[in-house]
Amino acid sequence: MINPARLHSDLSRLGRETAMLEATVASLSEEELRAPSLCEGWSRAHVVAHLASNGRALVRLIDWATTGEEQQPYPSREARDAEIDELAALPREELVARLREAGEYFAAQSERLSGDLAVESVDLHGKEIPVTSIVALRIAEVVVHHHDLDTAWTIEEADPDSLLNAVEAAVRTMRAKGAPGMTLVTEERDEWVVGDGALRVESDREGLLAWLARGEAENVEADGPLPALPSW
Repeated sequence: MINPARLHSDLSRLGRETAMLEATVASLSEEELRAPSLCEGWSRAHVVAHLASNGRALVRLIDWATTGEEQQPYPSREARDAEIDELAALPREELVARLREAGEYFAAQSERLSGDLAVESVDLHGKEIPVTSIVALRIAEVVVHHHDLDTAWTIEEADPDSLLNAVEAAVRTMRAKGAPGMTLVTEERDEWVVGDGALRVESDREGLLAWLARGEAENVEADGPLPALPSW
């Protein structure tokens, strides 16, 4: 069982980030939705489709947490990609509605985490996710992909704790995919060790996230050459 106060806090932040995301998406015209995003090979519509799909898919992790029966968000990478392509092709109004519905569904289903839980953690593509971090995982998806829409919204507008959730999700990916050894330090005094921790990398949360998730190294300092990173 997740502490009800923590769950309420996490869902409140998720609601805030989701509301900003939905406002951004609602402001985009059909033509703007079809324009490229910061995700290579994806239009903005693909990013929105991914978030709509992800909101429902992550509920399967909640099912796993509450029943103990192992589940993955998608049966395969191919099934995931096909669903995203299908959603991305929808007319603008329908895609916007799917995004809103998925957000509402995930938030409602997350309330189940305040009850008895069957497991303490779940595995997502080789990344161990504490059950207490499932809502934070969705927050990370919303924050990072809101940035990927490449609009007037900037990642600095996210709640500081939401940025922390996103960096933690990126660090889990680095560890699971065998990234080079690094000690990651933020101005906010967060610290993570990846591998042997050999290279010290410093920035604020925004800068570290931009580098880990999208390779944007402008605001990152290190005591040696920055390595190539595995994809998010």
